Amino acid sequence: MTTTAPTPSSAPIPDRPGKPGKPGAPAKPRTQAGKAAASLEAARDHLLSLQSPEGWWKGELQTNVSMDAEDLLLREFLGVRTAPDTEEAARWIRSQQAPDGTWANFHGGPTELSTTVEAYVALRLAGDPVDAAHMRRAAHAIREAGGIAATRVFTRFWLALFGQWSWDDLPVMPPEMMFLPSWFPLNVYDWACWARQTIVPLTVVGALRPVRTLPFDLAELRPEHRPPRRRRSGRRPGWSEAFQALDRALHVYERRPVAVVRRAALRRAGEWIVARQEKDGSWGGIQPPWVYSLIALHLLGYGVDHPVMRRGLEGLDRFTVRDEKGRRLEACQSPLWDTVLAMNALTDAGLPGDHPAQVRAAEWVLGEEVTGPGDWSVRRPDLPPGGWAFEFDNDVYPDTDDTAEAVLALSRLRDPRAEPAIERGVRWMAGMVSRDGGFGAFDADNTRTLPAKLPFCDFGAVTDPPSADVTAHVVEALCERGMADSALVKRAVVWLLKAQEPDGSWFGRWGANHVYGTGSVVPALIAAGVRPDKPAVRRAVDWLERHQQDDGGWGEDLRSYRSPSWIGRGASTPSQTAWALLALLAAGERGTVVDRGVGWLTSRQRPDGGWDEDHFTGTGFPGDFYINYHLYRLVFPINALGRYARGEVS
Repeated sequence: MTTTAPTPSSAPIPDRPGKPGKPGAPAKPRTQAGKAAASLEAARDHLLSLQSPEGWWKGELQTNVSMDAEDLLLREFLGVRTAPDTEEAARWIRSQQAPDGTWANFHGGPTELSTTVEAYVALRLAGDPVDAAHMRRAAHAIREAGGIAATRVFTRFWLALFGQWSWDDLPVMPPEMMFLPSWFPLNVYDWACWARQTIVPLTVVGALRPVRTLPFDLAELRPEHRPPRRRRSGRRPGWSEAFQALDRALHVYERRPVAVVRRAALRRAGEWIVARQEKDGSWGGIQPPWVYSLIALHLLGYGVDHPVMRRGLEGLDRFTVRDEKGRRLEACQSPLWDTVLAMNALTDAGLPGDHPAQVRAAEWVLGEEVTGPGDWSVRRPDLPPGGWAFEFDNDVYPDTDDTAEAVLALSRLRDPRAEPAIERGVRWMAGMVSRDGGFGAFDADNTRTLPAKLPFCDFGAVTDPPSADVTAHVVEALCERGMADSALVKRAVVWLLKAQEPDGSWFGRWGANHVYGTGSVVPALIAAGVRPDKPAVRRAVDWLERHQQDDGGWGEDLRSYRSPSWIGRGASTPSQTAWALLALLAAGERGTVVDRGVGWLTSRQRPDGGWDEDHFTGTGFPGDFYINYHLYRLVFPINALGRYARGEVS
C-alpha cells in the first residue's frame, strides 16, 4: 500500500503576531506564542501531506536487525531465500553495525549478544568471509561475551534449526500443553497474546527437532571455556529449582512421548495456528509468531506453495521496507494506531471534524472495527465484540489501547454516524477491565506469574498485566464519553494513583519510559476530575520539572528499564518532549519550564514541518525489545503545540 497523500488542505491556524515580511510571504513570528503557532501550522500541513488516499496514516515501525537476520534464516530453512533479498538485507544489517563489531537493540544502545550472533549468522549466509574486518570484530565480541551458549533461548532455537546447537540443550515446551484447560496453570491463555502465538508453534518445532545443514560452521563463535547457561535475574531460588526439575522431567518425556497423545497434540497445535492466520497472511500482525508459525506448519506438511504458507510469505513481503541502505523488515505495522493518533493531533491543531482529511480517516477507522470474537473471549466469553486493533488486518487481537485512542478520536469529531461503533468500542473496552480496576492491552486478568519462571522464557514480557499508560488512555477516552463519574473510571483512577512511583512518575509499559507513563497519566487524571493541586499531580509535575534537560527538552534512555540510574535521563527527543509538555499543560503549568520545552520543539523543527528522531521511544518488551515509531516525532509535538497554542488547562 502507498502512503502518498493528496495535496494537503490548509485549514486556518489562529493568527500569529509578527511584522509582515515580503509580499506573499508569511509574517515572521517574534514571540514564543507566534513561533509555536508557526511551528504548529507547518507540522500540521506536513502531517496532512502524509495521509494515504484511503484515509490512513502509517509511519515506519523500525526495530533491530534481528528481524532481518531471522527473515533470512526463515527463508533459508524453507528453501526460498533469493540472492537479491539476501544482498539487500545484508547491506542493511552491515549499516547498523557498531564500530566494535556488535549490534544493539536500539539506536545508541549497548551491545546485545543475541542480536549480534543472529546478525553475524545472517552475514555468513550472505557470503561475508570470516576474515573480513567487520566479521572478525563481531566474532571476537561474541566470544568475549560468552559465545553462542550465552545467548537467549530464541537465538539458540534458530541455531538448533541449522545444527549449530543441540536440541537436547534447549528447554522443553511440549505440544501436549495444548490440552491444558484455560483454568489450569501454564495453559496457553496464561501467556500474553504475543507470547501465546509464539509458544504454540515453538512447541511443534521443539517436538519435531528439525535440522537443516548450513554451508558453514560457527566454530569461531564458541569460546574455549563454555560459560554457565544464561539465567533470568530476580528469580527466587525455590522457583528456579522447581522449574529446572520440571524441565528435566520434560526432557525425559521428550525422549519417548506417548505416540498417540503426541500426534493428537501436534494436530491440535497445527489447527490452532491455522485458525489464527490473519487476512494479510500474518499471525497477530507481528514477526515472532509469524515466522515460527510458518516453520511449524511446514514441518507439519504444509508446502511453501500451500495457500496458508503462500499468504504468509507474501504478507512478509508487504512488511518489507527498501531504501538506499538496503532491505529491512518491519516487526509490525501500526496504521490504526498511527491514524487515530494523527486524528487526535489534527483535532488539537484546530482542524475541524468535517475537514476532508478527518472525514476520510474516520471512514477508514470505522471500516477497521473488529466485529468478531478473539482470544480475549476465553476470559470474557459473554462480552460482545467491538474495538480496534493495531494493524491493517488483525481481527483476532483487538486491544484496549488502540480502542481508547480510536474512541477518543472519533468522539472528538462529533459525527453522529460514528456513534454505534464508538458505543460498541466503549462497551468492549469497559468489559476488558481487570479485577484490580486497571487495564492490560490485549487480555483481561492476564497476570499469572508462572509463565515467566519457566527456563524457556528468558526474553521479553510474557504476560499482559494492567499498565499505567494503557489504563490512562482508557480513562481519558471514557471521560470524553461523559463517564468521569462512573464506578469504572473511579476504580481506574484509584488504580493509577496506587501505581504512582515514589518519585512522582509513572512507569511506561509501551513507551519510553517514565516520561511516557507520566505524560499519559496526568492528562487522564485531570480529565477524570482530579484537581491540579492534588499531591499526586504536583509530585508528577515536580518530577517532570526536575528531569527537564539542560537544552529544554525531555528524553529518557531505554536503559532505564534495566538501570534506575537512567530514569528520566537521555538525549532530548521530539516525542518525549511532547509527552512531558502534555502532562504539564494538563496540570495547568505555564512559565519557564513549559516555554523552554516549546522552544526546544520550535527550534529543532525541519523546514518541511517534521522533526528528526533517531532514538527509539517505543517499547515492545521492557528491557528486551524496542521500537522507533517514525510518526511519533510528528503527531505528539502537534498535540503539545496545539494545546499550548490554545492555552488549554485540561
